[in-house]
Amino acid sequence: MANDLSYLERCVELAEEALDAGDEPFGSLLVAADGSVLAEDRNRVADGDHTQHPEFALARWAAQHLAPAERAAATVYTSGEHCAMCSAAHAWVGLGRIVYAASTEQLVGWLTELGAPPAPVAPLAINEVAPNVPVAGPFPELTERVRALHSRFHAGR
Repeated sequence: MANDLSYLERCVELAEEALDAGDEPFGSLLVAADGSVLAEDRNRVADGDHTQHPEFALARWAAQHLAPAERAAATVYTSGEHCAMCSAAHAWVGLGRIVYAASTEQLVGWLTELGAPPAPVAPLAINEVAPNVPVAGPFPELTERVRALHSRFHAGR
């Protein structure tokens, strides 16, 4: 889509909102085939429920509000590539394309450099979990901004 970068910029803004609220910096949008934004969310794991990822929330929202054909035609934009949990939810709900600003591989590298503890779930690429989901990313225009958000988060810990 011609607007991929502008949607991703909104995801980075949502990630910054999450960070400003004391949460891990992730943000996501669900966009219909006609380009309208259907829903958006940011990370909400600060209370200890680490399933409160925006991508997972958008998959649940889509399952409740969209017909299967609408889900398949929708795109999820996100500041960071889906984790294994979110990739699985995305595929089970039958959502379409995923577009991400920064990859799992990039995030793992940054977190290692920052001395962050490893996640309890294997850092898998989307297509390792959901092989039939079309993906696009990373977007070099935004990766440094995403990296800076993660640096800020981990510097404050």
